Amino acid sequence: MKTRVITAVIALAIFVPTVFMGGWVLQVVAALLAAVALSEVALMRKRLLVSFEAVISMIGAVLMTLPSDVWRSIDNKVPVPLHAESLLYIFVLLMLFHTVISKNHFNFEDAGVFTLAILYVGMGFHFFVQAREVGTSTLFYALLIVWITDSGAYLIGRQIGKHKLAPRISPNKTWEGSIGGTVVAVLVMAIYTHFFPQYYSWGWMLVMTLLLSIAGQFGDLIESALKRYYKVKDSGTILPGHGGILDRFDSLLIVLPILYLLGGLQ
Repeated sequence: MKTRVITAVIALAIFVPTVFMGGWVLQVVAALLAAVALSEVALMRKRLLVSFEAVISMIGAVLMTLPSDVWRSIDNKVPVPLHAESLLYIFVLLMLFHTVISKNHFNFEDAGVFTLAILYVGMGFHFFVQAREVGTSTLFYALLIVWITDSGAYLIGRQIGKHKLAPRISPNKTWEGSIGGTVVAVLVMAIYTHFFPQYYSWGWMLVMTLLLSIAGQFGDLIESALKRYYKVKDSGTILPGHGGILDRFDSLLIVLPILYLLGGLQ
């Protein structure tokens, strides 16, 4: 527990000022986080970090984190249409070519795993940067939903949790904790959005908070399912007591893209 607390304090001491600084500093941090998260997927897949597929996927995820205005600037300066979607397909093609060159030691299933990982991690951290471009209060809106839901679910689940939410994926989570975490998140964010208004009306932001709180819990379960499949306890060891980058950002990697799809990053 002591290690976990110390790690959390140090991480927050670095992370929170970085969020406030924004700009290129946040972009570099997002890119590094994306690269580490992809390396965790590669290691779970039992691939060397210097392997072609690991290097390509890490580069792909890093480039995917670039904000939209950078892609527009690049697109205006080059003779071919180069944006996030075309870039992703270039990396898909490289991995498909690699299935032939490697004589199927790297196969179609492997290519699918790394392609999905690039999209999942790269776009998640892309919208992390985009949310900060919209405003600090918007990014903290998403962060607080994740943090409050997670903390509320843990505390309430420990006190009154009896019915398992997804026993085969995450046996410690309960329906009581899940519902309680979402209720707490909606109540707290009702106060937050009153003082820090977002793009939509206050009432609609409460509906979005409800949806995003549920989505964040799905993000947690998605990463738990990934670890179950690969039979590992944590996605990595970079954060002592907390696991890996995927362990800490799993909910946010789902919440931020959905916030974008709901029009909250305008």
